Amino acid sequence: MAFIDCHFHSESLGVAASMHVILPQIAKSQIGLASHAFGGKHPTLFLLHGLSDDHTIWMRRTSIERYASQHGIAVVMPAVNRSFYADMASGPKYWEFVSEELPVLARSFFPLAEERELNYVAGLSMGGYGAMKLALSHPNRYGAGASLSGAVDIVERATAFPNDFQLIYGDVSTVKNSPNDLFYLANQLVGSKQEQPKLYQCCGTEDFLYEDNIRFRDYCLAQGLEITYEEESATHEWGYWDRKIQHVLNWLPLPTRD
Repeated sequence: MAFIDCHFHSESLGVAASMHVILPQIAKSQIGLASHAFGGKHPTLFLLHGLSDDHTIWMRRTSIERYASQHGIAVVMPAVNRSFYADMASGPKYWEFVSEELPVLARSFFPLAEERELNYVAGLSMGGYGAMKLALSHPNRYGAGASLSGAVDIVERATAFPNDFQLIYGDVSTVKNSPNDLFYLANQLVGSKQEQPKLYQCCGTEDFLYEDNIRFRDYCLAQGLEITYEEESATHEWGYWDRKIQHVLNWLPLPTRD
């Protein structure tokens, strides 16, 4: 795999932005790492960080590079600060950045596939929310979306982080039944009759977000969305996410290598 620490200017944010990118490489002489790659441009996973982290965290806390190498998939990991993947009321337009600008820029810098069926998004905690928001908002762009211990009930979380959410949304009472509400987005997707992305959700039973995840899972199922759900005894911690990101990579609908 190739690892790129990428710094660039974002028009959406109006400042320099950062992302880590790992790209498949066939290296027969490399010891201790399985190397696979597809022909042409690479299938891509946009992998999102949580509230207290940044774009470096997946590389620092997991073996994502080693796991991705086994599957021949590129991974793009952007930094979005404490934005909850939103265009902030008192801050930059992080939703515009991650949903519109980032994919275009990443594909201009690197050989990444554009096709829906070769693009996926996943994340943990705040990033799990962001991953579901992207997959549900843009089912024509992502073949799959995965949430690990996600903050999937944003209305419930608004009471837990009042200072952050006031900066992000302004009037937090406007979040419910808006494009920032995953329950609203799930309902809109079903009503739109668009092709649905594959959805994956997991959460530890001792996680403080467990009840939020159960509510979202049950709502999706009631709406007729197909969602793969897994739970086990775990808290909100990196040992769990290191295990589950491997499940996500195995679950992704990657094409068969020639």
